[in-house]
Amino acid sequence: MKLLRIEHLDIVRGNHLILQDIHLTLERSEIVTIVGPNGSGKTTLLKSIVGALRPARGSIEMPQGLTISYVPQRLHLDATLPLTVSRFMNLPRRHSSHQVEQALKRAGSEGLVRRQMSELSGGQLQRVLLARAVLESPDLLILDEPTQGLDQRGIADFYRQLDSVRHELGCGVLMVSHELHVVMRTSDRVICLNRTICCEGTPERVAASPAYLAMFGHDAEETLALYRHDHASCSAHVEPLS
Repeated sequence: MKLLRIEHLDIVRGNHLILQDIHLTLERSEIVTIVGPNGSGKTTLLKSIVGALRPARGSIEMPQGLTISYVPQRLHLDATLPLTVSRFMNLPRRHSSHQVEQALKRAGSEGLVRRQMSELSGGQLQRVLLARAVLESPDLLILDEPTQGLDQRGIADFYRQLDSVRHELGCGVLMVSHELHVVMRTSDRVICLNRTICCEGTPERVAASPAYLAMFGHDAEETLALYRHDHASCSAHVEPLS
């Protein structure tokens, strides 16, 4: 089932063309990750999908009644504010304790319900944000660099939990990430964005793309080398980009 279809999307802010002629689709239970340099329009694209920015041209189509949850790049909390995880999960409206516990369990953050939000580690906070996002059992889960600031173990744990959520809820996942090695291991499709879509496809196809290699330089070469090493025993043929 197609959850999202974007065609000929342009986003203009002031007199600047931020995104140009974007085409994108996303299916249920699919993880699609957007990568690109700083200032390439990744967050702008997510904001346009959730309705925070109005397109100058093009269309964004979703099925009627589609439920979207959004996990922001970061959440700033006043350390002096007495806000427990339980209270945070019940903003802006209350949910049953069972719903809250189920969401926390899905996100791998059970046991944190009575903790103060200001006391959580970076990884715990990101999992609580994920729990809050899945509380409504969304059809489409959108995440903007959800692992920013986490160490390698925290990043791996978060992506494992995200994959579990995707399978349990059957939701589509659209994510922005700069963790190239993890992206190539966990995504069904990868989109390289730099104002327009430079290349897209399966991780295998994108990792071998000249546009991807030019965009990320040495990091891309390392990712491609790792990908080839991890798949040394795989004889699947990769079609060249047109």
